Amino acid sequence: MKNSLIISLILSMLMLSSVALTKVMTPTIKVADLQDMVNLETMIPPTFGDWQIDKSIVPLQVDPQTQASLDKIYNQTLARTYVNSQGRRVMLSVAYGGDQSDSLSAHKPEACYLAQGFEIMKIVAGDLFTQYGTLPVKRLLAVQGNRNEPITYWITVGDKAVLPGIEQKLQQLRYGLTGNVPDGMLVRVSSIGPDNNEAYQLQSQFIQDMLSSIGIKERIRLTGTFEA
Repeated sequence: MKNSLIISLILSMLMLSSVALTKVMTPTIKVADLQDMVNLETMIPPTFGDWQIDKSIVPLQVDPQTQASLDKIYNQTLARTYVNSQGRRVMLSVAYGGDQSDSLSAHKPEACYLAQGFEIMKIVAGDLFTQYGTLPVKRLLAVQGNRNEPITYWITVGDKAVLPGIEQKLQQLRYGLTGNVPDGMLVRVSSIGPDNNEAYQLQSQFIQDMLSSIGIKERIRLTGTFEA
């Protein structure tokens, strides 16, 4: 009887300690509140380099269930189709979330495309070399009927671009240990065509041109800070 009472007291103390520790360790300061407000519409110019918005193209709409999920994660989204002087088109999608904590983290394009009825044929992690540094990216191939859509995307958590998964969780944890909740971006570019390699090259050039067209502060928000 005495031993049972002691065990119960110890368990109660452990539970109380756990609750107290969780409360102390829960991040409370949103990094987004300490920075200039993000405006995606003005951050990305309507024209840059050889690219301009193709106003004749209506962006692909997601289903209501997926949209509701995205609305919980992101504060702002931007969807545009750009066209160059040769008639090549690239679709750009940018999503910004002021709360990229563990419970509200970036919604990966793999899941979004699957929800729209696409089949994901390939997922490859890689590096995108830019004039400002190297971006860790994911490259996908989404197929639906005759539509062949190669995709390049990256995400940022706070001030760093990371691959989704372990790197993303570790970056969230780093912020959490300092009591801060990071913000984040998801940037996706894609194009439609049968030649995947040519599409990825076109997307790389588009990204280079886009990064060259924006200011340093905007570029850091879009890509994070590059490591030397």
